Amino acid sequence: MKKLELMPSLEAGSSAVDVYTSSDENQDHFIVRDGIAYAGTHLIIDLWGASHLDDIPRMEKAFLEAVKVCGATLLHIHMHHFTPNGGISGVAVLAESHISVHTWPERDYAAFDVFMCGDARPELAIPVLQRAFHPKRVEVSENLRGRMEDV
Repeated sequence: MKKLELMPSLEAGSSAVDVYTSSDENQDHFIVRDGIAYAGTHLIIDLWGASHLDDIPRMEKAFLEAVKVCGATLLHIHMHHFTPNGGISGVAVLAESHISVHTWPERDYAAFDVFMCGDARPELAIPVLQRAFHPKRVEVSENLRGRMEDV
């Protein structure tokens, strides 16, 4: 797993990401970026010093916006509110995989997973989450899931 600092190949409008299929019969939607084929991009996004981490309507709205801007397909959203601290655990199940969250509002911390395959752009979820939760610090790591050695 490597730290992601929005590499040039991940910037909006980049053409460095292509959807790869191994044959017409096998539409697996693997991705090829910089000559590497893989199933999908899994971003681990930690928000520190964040606010509104106990607000389910805000969280659902952020998930919906992230799904839209990333070009993903929403299948289902489920959120659970914990008591007494008000933390949230939630998931958006996507045709392309998922977005999930666990929050600790008493520590102003949120842990997001954004995993998407095909031509969805998971990195575009980062600014959505920043606008929704106003973190003081954001840490992002990237894992290319299902990485193939030879294309």
